[in-house]
Amino acid sequence: MTKKKRVKGIEWPSVLEGVPKDAPSLSQAYQLTQRASRVGFDWPNVEGVLNKLDEEMREFKETLSLQNRERVREEIGDLLFVMANISRFLRINPEKALKKTLDKFISRFHYIEVSLHQKGKSFHQSNLIEMDRLWEESKRRRKRSK
Repeated sequence: MTKKKRVKGIEWPSVLEGVPKDAPSLSQAYQLTQRASRVGFDWPNVEGVLNKLDEEMREFKETLSLQNRERVREEIGDLLFVMANISRFLRINPEKALKKTLDKFISRFHYIEVSLHQKGKSFHQSNLIEMDRLWEESKRRRKRSK
């Protein structure tokens, strides 16, 4: 049974109904753009979505200079929404893509922790240059092990 939307006395079955509101936001964005696409509300190719990403990034950078936290939050949301739309366009699940990146981040960060520990150092006894060097070393080691 399709739920009907009611706005200003007009009732209709919404194309967007059925996307679970308790799903992760990235997943919701993916599904919402998928449903909108089914009725023709979509770009003809991925370049259109990439142009939208560029536009949203420009808006984000402009908003950063205003130092308005709420507006910045809005622009970050717009960027994430566009990225979910790009994922949908390329048929890549954004939740799985982000999870893979999180796993990679954790692995690289752990490498920094272990390396510093082996040198008898804490993060406070290190600096960004050293940590970045270890980060890059972690990336090279991973490439060699593939």
